[in-house]
Amino acid sequence: MTKVLMKGNEAIAEAALRAGCQAYFGYPITPQAEILEYLSGRMPEMGRVFIQAESEVASINMVFGAAAGGARVMTSSSGPGISLMAEGISYLAAAELPCVLVNIMRGGPGLGGIQPTQSDYFQATKGGGHGDYHLIVLAPASVQEAFDLTVLAFDLADKYRNPVMILGDGAIGQVMEPLELREVQPRAFPKDWALTGAKGREKRKIRSLLLSPTELEEHNQRLQEKYARIEREEVRYAEHMLEGAEIVIVAFGTAGRISQTAIRQAREEGIPVGMLRPITLWPFPYDRLAALAQEVSAFLVVELNAGQMLEDVKLAVGKEVPVHFYGRMGGVLPMPEEILEQIRSLAAQFLPQPAFA
Repeated sequence: MTKVLMKGNEAIAEAALRAGCQAYFGYPITPQAEILEYLSGRMPEMGRVFIQAESEVASINMVFGAAAGGARVMTSSSGPGISLMAEGISYLAAAELPCVLVNIMRGGPGLGGIQPTQSDYFQATKGGGHGDYHLIVLAPASVQEAFDLTVLAFDLADKYRNPVMILGDGAIGQVMEPLELREVQPRAFPKDWALTGAKGREKRKIRSLLLSPTELEEHNQRLQEKYARIEREEVRYAEHMLEGAEIVIVAFGTAGRISQTAIRQAREEGIPVGMLRPITLWPFPYDRLAALAQEVSAFLVVELNAGQMLEDVKLAVGKEVPVHFYGRMGGVLPMPEEILEQIRSLAAQFLPQPAFA
């Protein structure tokens, strides 16, 4: 296994190649442009398809076409570009076409700025487009996870015939870290639904326009059954120092990395604090958080936004245990000392003083 120094964006691109990505269509936008740049050189060398489209709208429709033909296909962008792709993403979900979407988040709303935030959580997990659909959403917290989750994304997309989104942020995309480049054996999934030419077989149809209300309801019900299966089988999260914890931080991606330092410092002060870091933002680890709510005194949600995952944590925890929030916006990253102050404040409110004195 080779170990290299690589940016998060480059790790995603290399993972896509090793996972068997056959086609990439995209449009440059900071802070994910290295994905497009990396693939623009490698994919033609490997005899695969790379097209820099004229817009994000064009690129997502190219993704639709390649996915309908049975190819492993990917696009990448940042918040404003994903917004432009929203209609196409909804069509992909409705037509049950597998693909991988990468969103390396930047500040918003609007054009915002190019610094890292996590303000696209709602867009990714609550359906950025129209209709009753879900994306599988994976949130890496390191360059290694960016690589590993990209490989996983292609398999999950094919397994469930569903778009999968890698939701990182500018820090994850731009940071450079040691990466174990493992060889990947792409999993083969039957694609007897793909449009590959109808000579010698019955014609196939891929569509999302169902004019009969009954037929559309039946289609939606089948989608909901698939989503329920994903919720049962694909929840992923990481736990950090939860043994004996009375305060639990819930954070994903870069916010989770920063929180680890604060947790270590708090533990040195005798404050029993740990962390649950969701890796799948959808499906969300509701059950694990609900179980933790029976054991701990308080939760602290840390995000690089105004409080978006916060809503899912509150849904999971209910009203029995207080849920507090600390967030920074606009591309401002919190320092570990800021989170440590929040932990100290919660400890003073909810824990007996001897517990951490």
